[in-house]
Amino acid sequence: MTLTRPGQEKKSRIGIYGGTFDPVHYGHLRPALDAMHQLGLSQVRFVPCYQPVHRDQPQGSSELRCQMLQAAIGSQPGFELERCEIDRQGPSYTVDTLRQLKTRFNDHGLVLLMGMDAFSKFLSWHDWQGILNLANIAVMHRPGEILPETEALSALLAQRLTSTLTASNGQIIEVEVTQLNVSSTRIRALVKKDEPIAFLTPAGVIDVIKQQQLYR
Repeated sequence: MTLTRPGQEKKSRIGIYGGTFDPVHYGHLRPALDAMHQLGLSQVRFVPCYQPVHRDQPQGSSELRCQMLQAAIGSQPGFELERCEIDRQGPSYTVDTLRQLKTRFNDHGLVLLMGMDAFSKFLSWHDWQGILNLANIAVMHRPGEILPETEALSALLAQRLTSTLTASNGQIIEVEVTQLNVSSTRIRALVKKDEPIAFLTPAGVIDVIKQQQLYR
C-alpha cells in the first residue's frame, strides 16, 4: 500500500459519508458536523448508496432519499449531497466511489467517515486496501469508547492510527463525536404507527415523509 508523505498532503480535505439515509436523521448529521470541525474538513459529502452490499435494501427510493438528504443539509454550509452511487447504480462499493471522487477532487484529500460498527467490519469490505490507498479513515465514536481490539484490526491500527492527519491517504484517526440514540429503523417504526418523529430528524425530512407517505 502506498502512503503519501507528510510533505505531499493536499491543501484541503473532504469528508465522505456514505449510508442508506433511509431516512437521514440527527444521529447522522451531528457526528458529521463534529467531524468536519474537528478535522478541519472543507466539506462533507453525503453519499446515499444505491444498492447496499452489507445490509438490507432501503425502503425509500433513491430519489426520495436524495430529496430527504437535500432537505436536511441544504442550509448547513459545507454539507453537500453526492449522487455518484445513485447515478452509477449497481452495488455500492466504497472503493469504487472513492476512485470516482478522487478523479473529481484530485486537489483534495479524501477522508472516509464511518462509525464504530462499520469500522469493526472494515477488513471484510471489498478491497479495503484500495480504500486506504485512496483516502484516510475517520472513525467516529462517543467519548471514551475504545476502538475494536480484534487481532487483525489491532495490527492495522498499530500501522495506521494517528492523532493528526499528515497525509492524503492511508491513515486512521479517531474522532469523538456527539452520538445520539436515533436510528432510521426507529423512525420508520414510529411513522408506521403514526407516532411523532419531531426532533429526531429535520423538519424538511418530516415534510417529505408526510408528502410522499413514506414508511407506512
